[in-house]
Amino acid sequence: MRTRTTLLSLAVALLCAGAATAGNGPAKFLFRFQGQLTATPSNGGVPITVQGGNKAALQAMLGQPVAQTFAYGATTEFLKWSKGIPTVVQAGDLAAGDYVTVNVRAPRDSNLAAIEQQAAGIVGDHGTSINPPDKPLYLFRGTLTSVGASGVTVHVTGGDRRALRLLIGNSSDETFTFGDTTIFLLWQGKVPTVIDASKLVVGDRIVVRIRADKGASLSTVLATPANHIGDREPASK
Repeated sequence: MRTRTTLLSLAVALLCAGAATAGNGPAKFLFRFQGQLTATPSNGGVPITVQGGNKAALQAMLGQPVAQTFAYGATTEFLKWSKGIPTVVQAGDLAAGDYVTVNVRAPRDSNLAAIEQQAAGIVGDHGTSINPPDKPLYLFRGTLTSVGASGVTVHVTGGDRRALRLLIGNSSDETFTFGDTTIFLLWQGKVPTVIDASKLVVGDRIVVRIRADKGASLSTVLATPANHIGDREPASK
């Protein structure tokens, strides 16, 4: 009975939040950012290290540091997820190191600064692991030789064991696919900045990370959009 009451309260809360948003001027677009809390939210701000998001959010992040702070207010709902069930909590119940999803609605053409000034609609806390990978990592390191409309060609010189095994008997020059959800990062020392594919520099050190099925063939891995492509990424990362 308690579970049913909690879920009912949650549904009512979310409907109220949606109604408040709907009455706040013209329709707004969803920007969804995913990352790790650097501190417990306080003073109206949710500080995170952005590690992903929907296409609109990633476009807004272009040229920006991954460390960002998003506003929250009286209408913001904080949800803590456990075993697939969300519970309404307070901002102070979130902990540094937790992975969160921050949903903000703003005009579609908003820049990052404007988005961050809008109070988030929902901040979802997923604990110490958000959407844990269900597929193994294939990591390739090398030198960028060309950039296309949907792929990068890399002269591979290293990588993890799973990736290197795929290259046995194959060329060390391979083309990796990217898509709308691929995150491109340009590293300047230890500071990463989000960029798009057009900002990649031929000749730079490149790290390509792909999640694919265990035992996948090289052709399958190459056809799977990369999760991350890092330009000048430090060797220790």
